[in-house]
Amino acid sequence: MTYDPDRHHRRSIRLKDYDYTRPGAYFVTICTYRRECILGKIVNGEMRMNEYGEVVRRCWADLPGHYTNAMLDAFVIMPNHIHGIIVLTDVVGAGLQTCPYKSPSEAPIKSQKCHALPEIVRGFKTFSARRVNERRGGPGIRLWQRNYYEHIIRNEKEWLSIQEYIQHNPVKWEEDVDHPARITPDAL
Repeated sequence: MTYDPDRHHRRSIRLKDYDYTRPGAYFVTICTYRRECILGKIVNGEMRMNEYGEVVRRCWADLPGHYTNAMLDAFVIMPNHIHGIIVLTDVVGAGLQTCPYKSPSEAPIKSQKCHALPEIVRGFKTFSARRVNERRGGPGIRLWQRNYYEHIIRNEKEWLSIQEYIQHNPVKWEEDVDHPARITPDAL
């Protein structure tokens, strides 16, 4: 396909001049390449991950081991996307980190460097694509779309609402904008 600047333009959804290493909670959505349902399927409102979905789940769970200023909160894998909350912490005192809001998953950890949200998401996409492609038998096969959606969580009420959305996402799969029946060719 020939490049058409009127159709093929990439706009950043990031806030201009916002410091994405800043402590806070971030809601992230990452879609599979061409929104292909490659991570499993929804059966009776419940996500049933296949082996690729399980690899993605393990890579997500491993993020705090690679990025020590990152803590994980609510998370769900859908057939063709994931939703999760990443909490970035700052270094205080003798290398201990704290969460900006109180969350049930809060735990102090040590860190050498505060990583930015885009760096953490890029790492997740790289780690998971590499491991899924080992199982697919083809290095370099695209697993994820180029960009991702993020939302800065501004208060506890919003945090709780997003946690609920993530938790109930599989039950509402038929209504999801990323459901294959609702995706238009322009959205790919």
